Amino acid sequence: MTSLSARAETLLALHHRATPVVLPTVWDAWSARAAVESGFEALTIGSHPLADSLGSGDGEQMSLDEALAGIARITAAVDVPVSADMESGYDTAPAELVERVLEAGAVGVNIEDTVHSQGRLRGAQEHADYIAGLRAAADGAGVHLVINGRTDVFKTEQQIPDRLAEAITRLNLLEAAGADSLYPVGVPDTATLEALLAAVSTPMNVTAHPVEGAIPDGLDLARLAELGVRRVSFGPLLQAALGNHLAEVTNAWR
Repeated sequence: MTSLSARAETLLALHHRATPVVLPTVWDAWSARAAVESGFEALTIGSHPLADSLGSGDGEQMSLDEALAGIARITAAVDVPVSADMESGYDTAPAELVERVLEAGAVGVNIEDTVHSQGRLRGAQEHADYIAGLRAAADGAGVHLVINGRTDVFKTEQQIPDRLAEAITRLNLLEAAGADSLYPVGVPDTATLEALLAAVSTPMNVTAHPVEGAIPDGLDLARLAELGVRRVSFGPLLQAALGNHLAEVTNAWR
C-alpha cells in the first residue's frame, strides 16, 4: 500500500495548487502512455470511453470485473497517479469497491449520483452517505483515495424545481462526507459555475472540450483558474475528438 498511498497523496496535492490539475481521460494502456508522454502528471479513466473500447455501453453496461480489469491494465502501463470513473458504484458496498479499486491500482474515484441499475437519481443524503462510506473504507485501508463526488442534477431528466439550489445542497453534503473534489456535470453557464464555486470550499471539477475550451461558455484554462476551478477532466470528449480526426488522417488512403 506504500506506493498507492504515495500516489494518492500526489494526486490530492495536485488539487491544491494555483493552477487546475488537468486530467486527460484515457481508456486503455496506449492512450494512457500517450497522455503521460504529452506531459500530464496524472490521469483519469472514463467509464464511457473504457466501455467503448470493450464494445460495451456506458451506464454500467460493462461489468464491474470488466471495468476493474481495464483499470488494472492502465495503471500497470504508467507511473503516474490514476483516478477511475466508477459510475455510481456498480451497486457495490463502499468497502468492497474501495478494496477492489485499490487492488486495480487506482488512487482516485469518480462517483456519480445516477443509479443506472434503477434508473434514478440518488437522494442527496443517500449519495453523501455512499461517499462517506468510501472515505471510511479508504481511511481504513491507509490510502487517501481521492474521491471526486459527482452530481447529475443539471443533466437529469428528473423534475427538480431549482437545480442550482439542489446542486449546492448536494455539493455541501458531499463536502461534509469527505469528498476531495466536487463535480457538478452539465453546468449551464458561467454565472451558475460562479454561484457553485462561491458555495463550496472543496476543489471543483469541470469538463473541458478538447478543442473549444471548457464547458460552460467556452472558458479556457486561464479563466477557469481565475474563477477558482481546481480540476479539469474530459469525460468521453477526448476520445470522441480523436475519433473525429480519423477521416482527416486517412483521407488520402481512401
